[in-house]
Amino acid sequence: MQQQNPEEIKEKQKDLEEMLKKNLKKIKHKILVLSNKGGVGKSCIAVNMAVYLSKNGFKVGLLDADIHGPSITKMLSIEDKKLPITPSGILPIRINSNLSAVSMASLLESSDAPVIWRGPLKMKILQQFLGEVSWGELDYLIVDSPPGTGDEPLSICQLIPELDGGIIVTTPQDIALLDSRKCVNFLRQLNIPILGILENMSGFKCPYCGKDIDLFKSGGGEKAALQLGVPFLGKIPIDKEIVESSDNGKPFILEDKDSEAVKALKETIKGIAAKLK
Repeated sequence: MQQQNPEEIKEKQKDLEEMLKKNLKKIKHKILVLSNKGGVGKSCIAVNMAVYLSKNGFKVGLLDADIHGPSITKMLSIEDKKLPITPSGILPIRINSNLSAVSMASLLESSDAPVIWRGPLKMKILQQFLGEVSWGELDYLIVDSPPGTGDEPLSICQLIPELDGGIIVTTPQDIALLDSRKCVNFLRQLNIPILGILENMSGFKCPYCGKDIDLFKSGGGEKAALQLGVPFLGKIPIDKEIVESSDNGKPFILEDKDSEAVKALKETIKGIAAKLK
């Protein structure tokens, strides 16, 4: 196998950086949604945020950066759609007139197929998603990062020029302080702005008596934000319809029912959008 000399490697890296800058220059705001562990509702937040912004007239792109466990295709009911690959590049899947999405799941032959890749291959596919996908003119690119602070979130932070910031999604238990601290330190070490911590699954209103019940306690995310000196974006209560809507591929933020969860998330999204103006 012929090895590339250092000058060739340097030239290819320069070309890649120029390609990324050119492609992403058309995107006004880039937001990373992350968490230090799975199961906190991060992908659900990212999907509903993208859908809500698109329904309010913004051009939005949604990138599922979770290579091993992509889920946005299920939540958007596009599991049967594949990414169109043309000679001029990769086309994102159109969700509505203002929203397009890209996910590793749309490249796999089967949803049961595992992705057994090491870091360099994951870095390569993320480079393609960011640099070779024809996103077009966007107001927002929302990146749904996999849990943790490993290869994928690190690659995203290194590859996206002028990332506007990260939204850290957590649950309300006290242990959230430890998980949130890792995400905060991750973003700080990479000089990425922190848009804030969002406390998901925070409390539950009994549908029969109306009493608030803290199934998973409450306030851990808010406490973490205070101790870590970062903005607190709000609390999203538990709502069984959120689970049902995600499984059915219908983002809950589009439901006509004005539940506490919908109200809270809408207010959070409005606040983030106002920060980025």
